[in-house]
Formats: sequence, C-alpha cells, structure tokens
Amino acid sequence: MPIGRLQKRRPTIAAAAAAAALLLPPRVVSLPPNPSLVPSFKNPAPSFAPLGRRGARLRAAGDRPGAGLADQTTVYNGVYGPWTVEDSDVREGNAAGDAVRQSLDLFYAAGAAGLGLSLVLIHIYVTPIKRFLQALWAAGVLGSVGTYLAAARPLDEGLVQYVLEHPAALWFVGPTFAALTGLVFKEGLCYGKLEAGILTFVIPGLLLGHLSGLMDNSTESGLLGVWMVLFTIFAARKFQQPIKDDIGDKSVFMFNALPEEEKNALIQKLERQTQQKFE
Repeated sequence: MPIGRLQKRRPTIAAAAAAAALLLPPRVVSLPPNPSLVPSFKNPAPSFAPLGRRGARLRAAGDRPGAGLADQTTVYNGVYGPWTVEDSDVREGNAAGDAVRQSLDLFYAAGAAGLGLSLVLIHIYVTPIKRFLQALWAAGVLGSVGTYLAAARPLDEGLVQYVLEHPAALWFVGPTFAALTGLVFKEGLCYGKLEAGILTFVIPGLLLGHLSGLMDNSTESGLLGVWMVLFTIFAARKFQQPIKDDIGDKSVFMFNALPEEEKNALIQKLERQTQQKFE
C-alpha cells in the first residue's frame, strides 16, 4: 500500500543531523570542576594512551595539573577596570560544555531513529535488499548502544565525543551509515539524482578517512560540509517529487504480496496475452 510522501521524507533530514553530530562535534576543553589557585603536583599527570591519537590532543589541553591556572591568576584590563576569571566562571563554562556534548548524542539518536523510519517506509522492489539495509541499521544501533555503555560511559564521555577521539569505534557504529549509503544509492539509481550519486562516494570516503586516520581535521570538515549541502538538496527535492514517481511501479508490490499460486496464474495470463499480440 502506498504511504504518504511527507511521512517518508522527513526522516532523511534527521539522518543528516546525525552524521554531522557524529563526525564533527565542537572541541570543548574540559576544565576542573573545582579549580584551585594553588597548583598541586602530588598526583602524576594522567595517561593519555587509552584515548587514542586524537583524544590525547584534546585532553592534554584541559586535564594537565594546574589547567586553567593561568586564566584565574591573570589580571585582564577591561574597559571599566581590571578583572579575573573566577571559579563560578569556570563552572558555568563546564556546564555549557556538558550541555553541548549531551545535545550531540541526542542529535545522533534522533537521526538514527529517522533513518530507521525511512528504511521501513521506503519502496524497494527487491525485498531482500530492503531487509539487508534494515539489518545494517539495526547492527549500527546495537553497536552504538554497546559502544556507549561499554566504552564511552565508563570514561564519562558521550558517544559522539568517544567516536571522534577513537576512530576504531566506527567499526561498531558504521553499519548505520552503511545503511544510509545504501539509501542514497537507491535514490540515485532509481531517479538519476546527481546529489545522491555523489553522496554514495562521499559518505563512505569520509568514514574511511576518519577510521584510517589518513584525513586531517580540515579535510574531514570539508567533506562533511559537502555531505551536508548535498543531503539538504537531496531532502528538499524529495518534497518536490511526484507521488507516482516516489512510489514507483505499484504493480510490482502488489504482485509480491500475492500467494505463490496466484503469482503463477498471473504470469501465465500475461504470457498468453503477450503471445496473442504477436499472432
């Protein structure tokens, strides 16, 4: 049965938000919750090995002993007088950073849910292909939940932040984006949409670049920008697409829904009609 075009297309926009949240969250430097004006060197500096090559760079800026000391002991000359960074300022900055990190995970969850709904409502003639894309999505969701519970949460990090700092985690969340790649490939193949065809290469290219570490941050940011622009065009054009074209050949779905006996009878009937045309 055909399903409303509007219901089917909105989830694709949410999927783009998930991609942006997962691969390019803002770099928020964590400051101590209760900073002290007197540095203490009793405890050794934390080890950065478990965080990976990118995590070490991010943590080194904010978790070393005495982090934030320079800002709190430095007197700045303002327009109306001198001022310093106080403990309350640091706490407010930490609260804002926590809110941003939590929002990134919410964006990713909303996008993954939207993609899942799209894969339920999408019209694909070959049912096994549709089931395969749905299986990829399910594997990515389970991998995302497992990565958060087993790896990110013990480090007091969000899923998005953890994947950014640990590219190897893409092995677990990546199937979600493989399903997204299959969706845009289907759209490009069926309707000849250029933006969908380009996305078929941009999405896996960006993910593989992040996974292998062969791309620097600027290259990843550029590809992600291309991804977002093309996906916005892709989603906007879906709203302008005629319902007939969006459904495709409805008779194929009607045929697939028939019992095997009725399928065979219908095929024989069509064959007889074809033979009569050439007699």
